[in-house]
Amino acid sequence: MSDVTPDVPEPDTFGHEVEIVPPSDTSEPTAREPAAERHPIQLVVTDDLKRSRLTVFLRLPLAVPHFFWMYLFGIVAALALVVAWVVGVVLGRIPGSFHRFLAAYTRYNTHLTAYLTIAANPFPGFTGNLPYPIDLEIAPPAKQGRLRIFFRLLLAIPALVVVYLLQIVLYTIAVIAWFAALFTGRLDKSLRDILTFCIRYIAQTNAYVFLLTKRYPTFKDT
Repeated sequence: MSDVTPDVPEPDTFGHEVEIVPPSDTSEPTAREPAAERHPIQLVVTDDLKRSRLTVFLRLPLAVPHFFWMYLFGIVAALALVVAWVVGVVLGRIPGSFHRFLAAYTRYNTHLTAYLTIAANPFPGFTGNLPYPIDLEIAPPAKQGRLRIFFRLLLAIPALVVVYLLQIVLYTIAVIAWFAALFTGRLDKSLRDILTFCIRYIAQTNAYVFLLTKRYPTFKDT
């Protein structure tokens, strides 16, 4: 017969028997927090921080053709926006063809802004449909609601005030970036990050005004 040693309570330091009870997990499982919804307008940065001293020095003269094109493109985009607004008030969303055109204009605007502020180095295209080191990802058209579309400009006023202030910051940092890139042939990442922070908010505001999304612009990089 084998000897079986029963569990005996251990005495404490004063000779009293103490029963050891394993702790039980009485904590209730915590509910998983829902993941934050991704903003439909995302700034995508693939820039390598390298800059050409020559094109940095000549940045404004090189951009002159874009100034004329932006003026013409902007007129057509404004007309398209008016039509899209009327259709959106009726349907609660804008048609895919208008969404694609206004998205191309918004991307082009972002590319040109990045080029002018030294946030990116390559000469941008004129259509807004080509990849660029500072680019936008724009979600497909979605339901927005008639009232949100009808009052869009009124709702956008606070964001437009922020855009005005951010543009002052943006072009002030762009001057510093111009000198830094001209002498070093590179752009410091901290300067680039400030520039892209401003560009992202401005782009999201433009997309909101141009009826590309119902989501309000945000300072968060999500």
